[in-house]
Amino acid sequence: MHYPSRVNWRLTASILAFVLLLVPKVHGFAAQLYIGGATANITPERPVALSGQMHTRIARTVESPVTATALALESRDGDKVLDQAIMVSCDLVAIRGGILERVRERVKKRLAGFDDEKLFLNATHTHTAPVMREGAYQLPPGEGVIQPAAYVQFLADRVANASVKAWQSRKPGSVGWGLGYTIVALNRRSVYADGRAQMYGATNAPDFRRIEGYEDHGVEVLCFWDDQERLFATAINVACPSQEVEGRSSVNADFWHQVRESLRQKHGEELLVVGWTGAAGDQSPHLMYRKRAEERMRKLRGLSRLDDIARRIVAAWEEAYDGAKQERHSEVPLVHKVQTIELPRRKVTEQEVAAIKEKVEALSSDPRNQRRMLWHQAVVERYDRQQTGTLEPYKMELHAVRLGDVAIATNDFELFTDFGIQIKARSPALQTFIIQLAGPGSYVPTERAVRGGGYSAIVESNEVGPEGGQVLTDRTVEVLKALWPED
Repeated sequence: MHYPSRVNWRLTASILAFVLLLVPKVHGFAAQLYIGGATANITPERPVALSGQMHTRIARTVESPVTATALALESRDGDKVLDQAIMVSCDLVAIRGGILERVRERVKKRLAGFDDEKLFLNATHTHTAPVMREGAYQLPPGEGVIQPAAYVQFLADRVANASVKAWQSRKPGSVGWGLGYTIVALNRRSVYADGRAQMYGATNAPDFRRIEGYEDHGVEVLCFWDDQERLFATAINVACPSQEVEGRSSVNADFWHQVRESLRQKHGEELLVVGWTGAAGDQSPHLMYRKRAEERMRKLRGLSRLDDIARRIVAAWEEAYDGAKQERHSEVPLVHKVQTIELPRRKVTEQEVAAIKEKVEALSSDPRNQRRMLWHQAVVERYDRQQTGTLEPYKMELHAVRLGDVAIATNDFELFTDFGIQIKARSPALQTFIIQLAGPGSYVPTERAVRGGGYSAIVESNEVGPEGGQVLTDRTVEVLKALWPED
């Protein structure tokens, strides 16, 4: 019998090692990936109150529709289902309490093979989408304005329909991931000589000293191709809320509308674009300095502010796409873990509650101040529960998803960017996508921000403070590390 020489064996091993170096590294047990998607218009046909400001705004016109886009994922080993997820991005200010439960209830009745716990929603944080809470604003009577409860029913039906359609349309496909960069998010907290901080505070004041914190300019991208190698969906993670036109009185999806339209012009009208807002509680697209120079350049380009923001995001997406399309994975690990974690509430001090009670009394005489008055009153009620020992920890549903070399983690809040950077830096994943506002949303500030005070860092703005933010960060990292046991 002839045996290959030792030299040939060494040559073969060397060639094999070289070839393995060229293969993209995907850890864990790989299985066939099935992908589906759908979108739904969640714009009401009647006038509607808009959420996101302290005063009532009634929208009677639509500048751009607000939509919900669902992405369904499933991994299979032959006929055996290994794991699954339905992720729905909604052009809303937040995912108010009870909405996720309503959607899951509807989906559960229609999808026998799907674990409804594996469905989550997130908001893009547009401030020009419908109100979802009864009593939050004083609504004008007799003007045909859709009531919040009626809108929530409409919303739950539309989101559930999109989720079901996405799940039922799933087919074998492939996924790729990439990273680009752009400047859209700007830290919106100005700090002054005496140490105080203010959201959108004047930067041309004599006592202005600095912008408070860091900005995350990374654009994390997932791309999905069908079994015909057609790009049919993409998820884009930008650490910036979509609130450039937040003060308007028309329904508007903000910059995500322009991003979708721009990508569809190049990659097909049916392309699904899933918008994910990263940890950005202290960020926004509003200019903080160089305002006149920026506006001059925008006008010279002949672009609106929304078009200019979309141009930047799309350029970063193209940069990421150029990498992602070179490494398409049809067999990847998909692991989706869901945990309910408890976070300590931010404590209310005696001094804080005394000052807040005075504000409640001053505001309560005018119905036009209802939204602001309720905002303060909620802290008084929290203080009462704190004093009687009935204030419970904040319970948050955490979703952690491993998709190949990529991690996805959710939180309920407007999470300050420092916490998001901690999670990304400590995560075992090649890339980590953080999706904030997967719940009702309140700010989670850093200790530095609390020392400076101001809206977003005062007790009225926070259910959970810096201590809870650190607990959330640590627990998220723990869960992500458990998804990479081989590391």
